[in-house]
Amino acid sequence: MRTILLQAEGVGPEPAVLELSPGQEATFGRSSASAPVDLVLDHPGVSRRAGVIRAVEDYWLLTNLSRTSTLVVENPEGGGEFLKVTPLRAEAPVPFEFARVVIPVAGGSCSFLVFAPQHSFLDLDLPDTALAGEPTVSAFSLDQSAKYFLVLVALCEPRLRDGSSAVIPTVPEVIERLSGVPGYADLSRAAVNFHIDYLARTKLRVKPMPSTRKADWQRGALISIALRFDLVTDEHLKLLDP
Repeated sequence: MRTILLQAEGVGPEPAVLELSPGQEATFGRSSASAPVDLVLDHPGVSRRAGVIRAVEDYWLLTNLSRTSTLVVENPEGGGEFLKVTPLRAEAPVPFEFARVVIPVAGGSCSFLVFAPQHSFLDLDLPDTALAGEPTVSAFSLDQSAKYFLVLVALCEPRLRDGSSAVIPTVPEVIERLSGVPGYADLSRAAVNFHIDYLARTKLRVKPMPSTRKADWQRGALISIALRFDLVTDEHLKLLDP
C-alpha cells in the first residue's frame, strides 16, 4: 500500500502527522466545532475548512475550498518549482514527491508538508534493433567536468537552496564562491564572463529577457533554463564543496 503523509508545521510540541492510503482524503484548516477538519492549522488567518487532499497512488489531488485565497504548492527540492491552486479549484493533481502547501495569511504564510511515495519509472530493455540508426541529438550537451558547468552550478545555488529566492549571483560572487574549489582559486572576472557567455551562446542558447536588467539577463536566463530542465540539481551542489 502506497501512503501519503501530511505533516503540519509548528502545531503543538509535536508536529501533527496524518497517513493517507490511496482513495482516502483529509481536510485541513483552522477547524471549529461546526466545521471540524483532519489536519488543524492553528492560525486565525486560515479558513475553518481551507481545503482537501486526496491520495492517489504516487500523486495526490488538492481541492481549494477558499473563495478568495490561492493555495501555493512548492517543491522544496525542485529549485523554485511551484504550482498555484486557485479559489474553489477542485482536485488539482500535484506531481511532487515532497511538497509544501502554503496558505497566505496576514503578515506571512501558514504551511504544511506532504510526503508522497516515490514515483514509478519504466524499465526499458530495448533490443539492439530498436537502437539502430542515427543517435538522438541532445538538446543541451553539458560536460559536468568542465569549468563552465561549475560556474553554472554556482549561479543556480541560491535558487536550489531556497526555492523562493530571486537572487542572481554577480560575477564577483561567483568568483568568491568558487575560490575554495581546487583549481579555481585564480579564476578571473574575464574567465567567468567568458564561461557565462559560452553557456548563453553555445550550450543553452538563451535569448534576452525584456523584464531583466541588461547586466543580469544572461545569468538570469541560464538559471531559469538550467533549473527548469533539471540540468543542475541538488546533487551538483557537492561539486562546490568537495
